[in-house]
Amino acid sequence: MKVGIDQIGYFTPNKYVDMVDLAHARNQDPNKFLIGIGQSKMSVADATQDAVSMGINATLRYLNKINKSKVGLLIFGTESSVDQSKSGSLFVKSALKLDPSVRAFEVKEACFGLTAGLMIAQDFVRLHPDQTAIVIGSDIARYGLKTAGEVTQGAGSVSLLISSNPRILELNEGHSAYSEDINDFWRPNNSKLAKVDGKYSTQVYLDFFKHTFNDYKEQKNLETKDFAAIVYHLPFTKMGLKANRIAIEGEDEETNARLMDSFTAAKELNANVGNIYTGSLYLSLLSLLENGDLKAGDLTGLFSYGSGAMAEFYSANVVEGYEKQIDKAGDEALLAKRKKLSVDEYERIFSEALEDPKNDVELVSDEDSGKYYFAGIKDDIRQYQAK
Repeated sequence: MKVGIDQIGYFTPNKYVDMVDLAHARNQDPNKFLIGIGQSKMSVADATQDAVSMGINATLRYLNKINKSKVGLLIFGTESSVDQSKSGSLFVKSALKLDPSVRAFEVKEACFGLTAGLMIAQDFVRLHPDQTAIVIGSDIARYGLKTAGEVTQGAGSVSLLISSNPRILELNEGHSAYSEDINDFWRPNNSKLAKVDGKYSTQVYLDFFKHTFNDYKEQKNLETKDFAAIVYHLPFTKMGLKANRIAIEGEDEETNARLMDSFTAAKELNANVGNIYTGSLYLSLLSLLENGDLKAGDLTGLFSYGSGAMAEFYSANVVEGYEKQIDKAGDEALLAKRKKLSVDEYERIFSEALEDPKNDVELVSDEDSGKYYFAGIKDDIRQYQAK
C-alpha cells in the first residue's frame, strides 16, 4: 500500500520587507543578503498572525478538496507555540470544524517538527488506510532587529494531508536519522527571540546532511545520480546550496546540471518568504513541484534538519498528475498581494508583535476576508476568528 502526501497548502502573512531596503538600512551591500544569504524578501507577521492562525489558513487552502470525515489525526509541529500546555492543534481543529474523534497534539524539535509529525502520520495511515492525517508546520522566525540573524527571519505555515494512494508524492519506506545534543540554536522560555551560533549551526547542518545522505544511499543501494531532485530545509537558501554542492561533488555533468536546476526551482518560494522553521523543507518541496521539471515516478530526496540537533533523510516518488493537486496560481497570488513595508514600518510591526496584548483588548486584522487571525486574549484565553 502506498502512503504519502495527497495535498499541500501554504500560507504567509500579507506583509514583507525587501532585502535591498533592509541592507541599505543596515549599511550593508545588498549582495550580501541577495547572494551571500540568498534571500530576496522576508514575510513579516504582525500582532494578529501567530503559528495557530497561519496553520489554520494553510490548511484552508485545500480543505474544500478533501473528505473531512476521513481525517483521524491532526499533528501541529512548531517551535513558536502559543501555550505551554494546550496544543495548537486543538485551536486548529476547532476552526476547521473537524470531528471530536480526531486525535490532536503538538510536537517540537526545532525545525524538525513537521517531519516528525509526517513520520507519525505515515505510520498512522499505514495502520488505518481508510483514514487521513493532517500535519502542519507553522512558525515565526525571530532573531531580533539589527542582529546577525535578522536577514534569516520570516513567517509562514505549510499543511500536508497524508493518505493512502496519495496524489502528489508516495513516501518510500525507510530513512536515515542522526541526532546529537548540541547548542547551535535555541530559544529559552523567557525569550521570544531565538539564540543562534550561525557559523556553528551551518557546519552542523552540513555535517548532518553528509551523514544522513550517505547512510541513506548505502541503506537503499542508491547513487546520487538516481535522484531526480533533492530538497533541503532552507533557513536561508544559501545553506541549502552548500548542501547541494556537497551532494553533487564528483558527479557526472548531467547529474550536476539536473540537481542544480532542481535546487534553483526549489528555492524560489523560500527566497521570497524567508525562514519558516518547521515548514521550510516543505515550502521548498512545494516550490520544486511548482517550478521544477518533474515527471511521474521521479525519485526525490528530502533532507530535514532541526537545530539542537536532529536530522533525517528520506525519499519519495512523484505521482502522475500531481500538477492537478497543487495551486500554483493561488500561491503566486498570495505572494503578489503582500504589502511592501518600509524598514521603519517593519521595525514597528516587529516590535509590536513581541508584546502580548492585554486581556480584553480585541485585535483587528487587515488580512483578506476569510483569513483567520489572532483576535486577542479574553479572560486569559486566546481568541481566533475569521476576517
